[in-house]
Amino acid sequence: MLTLAYGLTFADLYTRDGALALDRAFDGALAAADAALAERYRAARANPDALERRAESDLLIAVAPHLEDFLAGLFGIGDEVRALEARHHALAPLFAVKRQFVQRRAMNAFKPDEAATFDGPALRASLEAIEGASFAGREGELAFANAVTAWQKDAVLHAAALDLATRYAAWAAHTAAGRDAHRGGVLFRAPRKLDMMRLVPVEAVQQGEVTAWRLDARHPPRRREGFALTDAGTDFTGGLGEAHYCIWCHEQGKDSCARGLPEKKPADAGAPANPYKKTVFGVPLAGCPLEEKISEFQKLRADGWPLGALAVMCVDNPMVAATGHRICNDCMKSCIYQKQDPVDIPQSETRILKDVLELPWGFEVYSLLTR
Repeated sequence: MLTLAYGLTFADLYTRDGALALDRAFDGALAAADAALAERYRAARANPDALERRAESDLLIAVAPHLEDFLAGLFGIGDEVRALEARHHALAPLFAVKRQFVQRRAMNAFKPDEAATFDGPALRASLEAIEGASFAGREGELAFANAVTAWQKDAVLHAAALDLATRYAAWAAHTAAGRDAHRGGVLFRAPRKLDMMRLVPVEAVQQGEVTAWRLDARHPPRRREGFALTDAGTDFTGGLGEAHYCIWCHEQGKDSCARGLPEKKPADAGAPANPYKKTVFGVPLAGCPLEEKISEFQKLRADGWPLGALAVMCVDNPMVAATGHRICNDCMKSCIYQKQDPVDIPQSETRILKDVLELPWGFEVYSLLTR
């Protein structure tokens, strides 16, 4: 049975009096943890219209970890929440090595033509012999990242291993064989340049006298049986990868995913004014219809605060279970990355919700946040 802290009952989660009691309990918990932050929070609640957009974002991000701790204590799931946070931190080397070593060092040191001359499997075998661990496939990417992180602490001593790792990373990221070897992984996956006339990779096939189109051979068909979903969505690592790919541009006031990509060119004479840029197909890039705080929740997710990230989503989009990966990609189309793969915000949003729902009393946590 669900036993709540602070003397509350399950029924209190669904009443106004219960909500007020919860509010008082959280205010006290926040004040005990950080008195100055609690004062900022109270002042903002007393006069929310006086809060500028960036100040609001900063305040929500600062309060979110305390809310996460409060919810964990309220529902008695502290150990499970800490374990979920730990999963985020355990993958941190994967994204640090991807950014600093794979993309900035390896992919710049060796261009695609040169990387294509490398014997990737032989390089991997040499690295595995040094470390005594498997680096194969998506399952071996974290081991590779952890090894590189350790070797970089004494780059002189491990110069030979780092040279092999640099060559292997260039091969894995630049070549078709390397990408196939790590299919489904995130470490060596580099953003593609967008071809707006070929957003879906299809190829022509002849079926009798009819020319048909299908996804290319790298995307096997998924058969639809009845009304069952054919795409389970991304996994934990994939969702976290999107959060790290985001550059959290609310910090510069350029979070176009949430607020649209503004048009800088003046409208033609006689044409109606349009505040947003348009795609090559004439679709306005207006961003999220709900102006959800996307950059903010992505930062919280990347920092390892999943419940805090979900709470920030629910500020503008309490019905997040009905959006995300299943329905809308206006945010993704308006991402600041317009010439390369955008951040897959819908996948990240849905993955965070799934991670919370998988906790004990996860639905009750989400249900509470909607109110």
